[in-house]
Amino acid sequence: MSESGRRGPNNSGSRDGGGQGNRGARGESRRNAQGRERNRGPQRGFTNNAPSQRTRRADPARLVAFEVLRAVAAEDAYANLVLPARIREHRLDRRDAGFATELSYGALRGQGTYDAILARCVDRPLEQLDPAILDALRIGAHQLLSMRVPAHAALDQTVGLARAVIGAGPSALINAVLRKVTAHSMGEWLDILLANETDETKVAALRHAHPEWIVRALRQSLVNHGRPKSEIDDLLEADNAAPVVNLVALPGLGNLDEAFENGATAGELVEGSALSAGGDLGRLESVRRGTTRVQDVGSQLVARALAGVDLGGASPRSERWLDLCAGPGGKAALLAALAQRDGATLLANEPAPHRAKLVQQALSAVPADTWSVRTGDGREVGSEQAESFDRVLVDVPCSGLGALRRRPESRWRRSPKDIGDLGPLQRDLLKAAIDAVKPGGVVAYVTCSPHPAETTAVVSDVLAKRGDLELLDAGQALDDVSLTGSLGAGHELTAQLWPHVHQTDAMFMALIRKKP
Repeated sequence: MSESGRRGPNNSGSRDGGGQGNRGARGESRRNAQGRERNRGPQRGFTNNAPSQRTRRADPARLVAFEVLRAVAAEDAYANLVLPARIREHRLDRRDAGFATELSYGALRGQGTYDAILARCVDRPLEQLDPAILDALRIGAHQLLSMRVPAHAALDQTVGLARAVIGAGPSALINAVLRKVTAHSMGEWLDILLANETDETKVAALRHAHPEWIVRALRQSLVNHGRPKSEIDDLLEADNAAPVVNLVALPGLGNLDEAFENGATAGELVEGSALSAGGDLGRLESVRRGTTRVQDVGSQLVARALAGVDLGGASPRSERWLDLCAGPGGKAALLAALAQRDGATLLANEPAPHRAKLVQQALSAVPADTWSVRTGDGREVGSEQAESFDRVLVDVPCSGLGALRRRPESRWRRSPKDIGDLGPLQRDLLKAAIDAVKPGGVVAYVTCSPHPAETTAVVSDVLAKRGDLELLDAGQALDDVSLTGSLGAGHELTAQLWPHVHQTDAMFMALIRKKP
């Protein structure tokens, strides 16, 4: 997270009025009539406000950001699910919704770095602070260090928010701490924190706001998938960039005309895709109908690649397809539309009943005779319906390290233990998928993580125990369905997409064929 890194929208600086920049002149000696020097640091406009003149209300956009951070911390919620509901609840217009989004996601992404800075400005360990106070400080720090918000506005509005929702006493602490934050720019703070630090992992972790273990894991992942470890800074920076919203028109059912009329542009990687100009996509009729969907282009590519594998020239019209881990239904909807086009049928399996309902909703835009939903443990499908399917997608539960840009809080929630804990389930699901596929059929093993323990290691372990399996060229399969024809994602027959290279989530895919 460099000094010139993530910045808010260009209008962010004007939403709270004008004013001076972050800092005034430095190093000036100011003495009163008695000759005493006032040691208050540089002159700032916000120091002139009397207590009765300071903001005592919660600005709606900042209140939304605060509520999102509180839900993430206190309720283990997902920001991308909480934020839209809060925006609607507080009736933010498009401009304020954009500000609230950048403030929420930016404060969550940068949490580790902001906490390191705040630790230098607070006279006690951060864990001793009330969590609500710490969230308010993170919101203030992000505005002051990484957004185009005048310092006086950022401080005044954040303190006003604290007064309104936390209390007058805590607001005084927040005011004092954030004044200390304004003493340096982001670049200056990083120089202070990293003085004499030579460990490249620690440097990258602090500069790019990632836990150290994730920096190490992603560096290893690059090498494992055939890319130089020198790309790590580019990858971490891509994780911190606000992702463009991708749309897909379900083949044969939807089109992107309405999206284009509302400012979207055609996607460059896969047919039937678009890049959204932003705004409330729920107001588009095609999105409400479900014939146009929000879906990362990486997910689109792996679904199309599985559907496009040549199984030997036979007509696909009698084929049965299986999505073994279908919830919440994005890939299942695209697969069902492709199955409808090709005359095949799809079974979508999801173990959690509430997620199975989401799968049904996602599939509702596709004719009902094309698909069905099974609610149950995917590990049982292989034995219950052995060798019944021609194509199987097994998008296994994983750490989500490939989608950090879309889930800003997840980097601080995950630990290396999570990856170890998921390994047995990933292997069991892949084995079930292989049991369920017919001889001559193909399984797509997919994760939204590039970590070797979740990708190549799982595939290698399962293949080593059976002699009737072979890897197909997954990189070529992606190229075959890509508009570019040369994604460069393949390595040793598996394929890995990258945010900093392909502007997608870091999707991994291996295509496994069961020999006839």
